[in-house]
Amino acid sequence: MVKSVKIFEQHNIITNASDFGRVAVMLGGDSSEREVSLNSGMAVLKALQLKGIDAHAWDPAEKSMAEFSDAKFDRAWIALHGPSGEDGALQGALQWLNIPYTGSRVMASAIAMDKVRSKHLFCAADIPTPDYAAVKSLEDASVAAEQIGFPLIVKPSGQGSSIGMSKVFERLELNKAVDMALLYGDTALIEKCINGDEFTVSILQGRALPSIQIVTPRVFYDYRAKYESDRTEYICKGTLSDAEEKLYADLAIAAFDELGCSGWGRVDFMTGSDGQPLVIEVNTVPGMTSHSLVPMAAQQAGIDFAELCWRILETSFVVEQIESSFKVAEYGA
Repeated sequence: MVKSVKIFEQHNIITNASDFGRVAVMLGGDSSEREVSLNSGMAVLKALQLKGIDAHAWDPAEKSMAEFSDAKFDRAWIALHGPSGEDGALQGALQWLNIPYTGSRVMASAIAMDKVRSKHLFCAADIPTPDYAAVKSLEDASVAAEQIGFPLIVKPSGQGSSIGMSKVFERLELNKAVDMALLYGDTALIEKCINGDEFTVSILQGRALPSIQIVTPRVFYDYRAKYESDRTEYICKGTLSDAEEKLYADLAIAAFDELGCSGWGRVDFMTGSDGQPLVIEVNTVPGMTSHSLVPMAAQQAGIDFAELCWRILETSFVVEQIESSFKVAEYGA
């Protein structure tokens, strides 16, 4: 049974665009996902402006946080992907400046970006996830591969958009994959490769949106499949029954809550032949491009792109409250 401290979100429903004040859409940045972030941010900026919101683009790679402070924004819509934008660093700076922002807070952003620590928490909460090992060297990787077995997935611990990720079928391919993953940090994640179906579930203001099944002709759903290929197929909703849909939704919310996430995000799954969904990771600032999954799921739920951007901006008003009644007996105290 999955056990987690439930985070309840209280969010304001905003009906007047002027109530948001002057909004910075933070986009670009200097991570390996800069181009995706620019595409996401410009789409969000256009949508917010069409809704009458006083929104402006702000690229932290081109202007300093001191300049940001002087610009007198009332809140920030974070469309930055990867390190420095999605990992809690920017969230901490905004919090220090007393600028409300969209999505998860500092700690949850940092943990979700760290794939190894996320996996530790999933396992502690009995949230099903593929077998894995954290490695810092080729020697570590060799031992882990022996224990986990081929095929396996190798990826950096702190990147998104499948940056630095490889699917390894045999030992001869392992060293190259590990070397590439370690280019992005001192720790890589080796994970059992699940041969099966890929699903994702988006979360918006405490609710799960319809699931999406992803079908790609590539070896796996990599950067090109996500942002460049027109051959990737998306099935929404992705499940075949209400019971299966609820299973994915419940696991997505459990994983989201376990990491302390809030506002909006996306939870990715792989499902093997046994039908058990396995949580791969939680994304706290998913893409908002023409190929992106959150807008697709929102559309299926009757929420168009402009309304989605508005509702994500509402999450900048969120006050997180950890449930006060811990149910002492449940935790064995």
